[in-house]
Amino acid sequence: MRAGRRIRWRRWSVVVASVVPLALAAVVGTTLAGASESAASAPVTVPSTPVGTQLQWLLSITALPLSTSEISGHFDAAFLAQISSTQLNTDLSTLSETGSLKLLGLSHLAPNSLTALVSFGATAYNATLGVDDSGLIDTLIFRPALGAAPITWTGIDRELSAIAPGVSFLAARLNPDGTCTAVHSIDPSTPRPLGSLFKLFVLGTLANAIRAHTVSWTQKVTVSAALKVGGSGTLQNEPDGTTLTVEQVALDMISQSDNTGADLLLDLLGRAAVEAQVRKWSAHPALDDPFLTVSELFALHYAHFPAMAAHFLALKPTARAAYLSSVVDKVPSSDEIAATAPRDINTVEWFASPDDLCRAFSGLKTLQSESGLGPLGTILSTNNGGIGLSSTTWPTIWFKGGSESGVLTLGYLARDDRGHTYVVIALTENPARPLGATATDQLVQVVGGSFGILR
Repeated sequence: MRAGRRIRWRRWSVVVASVVPLALAAVVGTTLAGASESAASAPVTVPSTPVGTQLQWLLSITALPLSTSEISGHFDAAFLAQISSTQLNTDLSTLSETGSLKLLGLSHLAPNSLTALVSFGATAYNATLGVDDSGLIDTLIFRPALGAAPITWTGIDRELSAIAPGVSFLAARLNPDGTCTAVHSIDPSTPRPLGSLFKLFVLGTLANAIRAHTVSWTQKVTVSAALKVGGSGTLQNEPDGTTLTVEQVALDMISQSDNTGADLLLDLLGRAAVEAQVRKWSAHPALDDPFLTVSELFALHYAHFPAMAAHFLALKPTARAAYLSSVVDKVPSSDEIAATAPRDINTVEWFASPDDLCRAFSGLKTLQSESGLGPLGTILSTNNGGIGLSSTTWPTIWFKGGSESGVLTLGYLARDDRGHTYVVIALTENPARPLGATATDQLVQVVGGSFGILR
């Protein structure tokens, strides 16, 4: 979830280990035994987005060198002005000496960028891929994957403390009665900013509306300019008047973290209904009252900052909803100015604790088992967040994460091959500075290691 206009940071070499291009030979990847021993067995679905199309092309390469015409058909001119076709072929050839390119997992899915866990033979890399507005590759980076995941709770705690100064964490067993029993935790009842993890509450509200027959999966919603939101997702690019089923919008909201999808469903369900769902699952409902739309959060963080946000926070909680509808909702997105530093992440956000989110996952699992609510399983399992758990050992993996500047969160529910279900929630924050791609890689690894310890 990112706001405002897109700002792309370009890295021109295919393999980068620092801010300057390095010779490929100087970069050594981590072996799969250390990075994700069983990841190769987990099926991964490449999204049908502009960046997904280019990833599919990279995965389809069977022979090198690539011709000049093929390279120019897939890489933009600015990229090729910095790295020649010859150098590109040299880098790709060196990488592929140990084996062909294979996809192990995906994370950070957006229409024009993604991060993937990939391997060349037995060597694992975190690959960052980006495309320009024409769908041509403008960013391609292979970073050595991290080493072995922690195998003790002490190691988990150490890794978490290195990621961010603010951490709430829960690794829990989900009991047959729907309760969560903590196996290991750090401040599990402390609420923190969620980023797009808030979308679990919207999904829960939708599931209960379908259960009550006030909404159906096949019901149509209409994309309109008033409800389009920037950042993650693709629905913002649909023409005004496009109609989609509720099920498709929900799938996009979770699997692609589609912000427009979230606001479409919030508009359909109503703010009050989502707030009621928060009260069912969260011990901290006052922190999400009023429950913000994505558009409202972006406006408060990036339009007329800090004046409008300060006025909103100075109001009594009972007066804030009226201010949102009368002032904030009328601010055009053109007034938003992108910023890189964290803004009001402890005051203008969505909030919950790991305990709250374990109840949310448990609630969704219970709902999914009911008649007519089976699509919840597909919605929550389409994107596994690049965790790389074996699909044989972990046949069911549900995921939702979130991020904005200074906020990084991950939430997983997974059932193992013995029928045991576990939930791992990691909420991290740094109000002083952004948490970058490396932090995300580390946090995914910590969560993956946690499931290994739980089993």
